[in-house]
Amino acid sequence: MLNQLIDTLKKDEVNWARFMDQFVERNIPSKTILLSEGGISNQFHFIKKGCLRMWFNKDGKDITFQFFFEDQAVASIDSLLSNQPSMFSIESIEPSTLLSINKKSFELICQVYPEVRDGFQNILFKRFSNYAQLFLSRIKDTPRERYEDLVLNHPEIIKRVPQHYIASYLGISPISLSRIKNRK
Repeated sequence: MLNQLIDTLKKDEVNWARFMDQFVERNIPSKTILLSEGGISNQFHFIKKGCLRMWFNKDGKDITFQFFFEDQAVASIDSLLSNQPSMFSIESIEPSTLLSINKKSFELICQVYPEVRDGFQNILFKRFSNYAQLFLSRIKDTPRERYEDLVLNHPEIIKRVPQHYIASYLGISPISLSRIKNRK
């Protein structure tokens, strides 16, 4: 997404000069909170390098429900679109390099470039599909099946994300995750 967005903007020299200053590149350490649960989102973040997660607090327990890696866009879409408090936090897991843009500037880019808007809509559809799959998996699959699916379909998570976040994402305790991994 990020590379396609930048390439689209660079093709139009007049608008590239207009929009390039709207993107802010930041290097952040791990455990940096980009948006706190209850805060109002006003930025899109594009990951150039690193890993982020979305999570919320349930009765003092940290529940992770999505991970993001290079070339992915991250935002609290509900909060961004509705100007309502976010239901979750966004945090870096690894030291990360982000390209961030505020909501107003991104909306202007989407008006000027319908292909960017269409790409953004595709990201939204894909994200909602992922949420539906995660929801159904929590209902129908055993923890072991959820872990095996993760290993098969998302090996980058297994390689890069700390075990306690993976356990949270799978809806199990770190001890249960350790047992599942040791039974292989």
